[in-house]
Amino acid sequence: MLTRVLKRGCSPSMSSIVPGIVLCGGRSRRMGQHKALLPTSQHDETFIGRIVRVLREGGVDDVVVVVGPHVPPLDGAFTDKGPPPRVVINPLPDRGQLSSLLVGLRVVDRPGVAGVLVTLVDVPLIDSKTVYQLKELHQQTRAPVVRPIRNGRHGHPVIFDRAVFTELRKADHAVGAKAVVHAHLADTVELAVDSEGSFLDIDTPSDYMRVFNSAPPKETDH
Repeated sequence: MLTRVLKRGCSPSMSSIVPGIVLCGGRSRRMGQHKALLPTSQHDETFIGRIVRVLREGGVDDVVVVVGPHVPPLDGAFTDKGPPPRVVINPLPDRGQLSSLLVGLRVVDRPGVAGVLVTLVDVPLIDSKTVYQLKELHQQTRAPVVRPIRNGRHGHPVIFDRAVFTELRKADHAVGAKAVVHAHLADTVELAVDSEGSFLDIDTPSDYMRVFNSAPPKETDH
């Protein structure tokens, strides 16, 4: 099965309503503290603050952050001039990422929504150009899945078209949204990108050190 790979530079088109969901419900056990409030290298902007800012710069106006009950308050993390995103709680985050995605989907789904853009707090260095181009490709193709690719690797954000919302809701939580992605490999559209931010998954202190050239601050430091 082949997927369509498109390069940057597609022509602009009328925007469609594609809300963003940031999955932030995990316990960050491997990091040893919650990743949402860790600083990036840019003026101590937090992971979650940067992600929300970049999504908005990429044209995602409605952003929902899904957290678990254990996540500390995020109010101080959003320093951009726009209104803060909606933060909603997944009461059962241990069921996996799909459970958080579905909590977010219940919040954002409404008439006129063409799809949903999903990304992870673990991937804080996504860029606004990739977000914008993914939205444009989805608008032009209405493919069931639109995702970035670089050197054969797939990254985030991922856009799921409205046509697969029911499949997401019926998916096995043990498998997660990957089941829906795999079911639509033949008609997935992939955006070839050069920047590595969509593919940098920061899960552990060693990952943080590798990306930012310093150890993550202790939780009491933020």
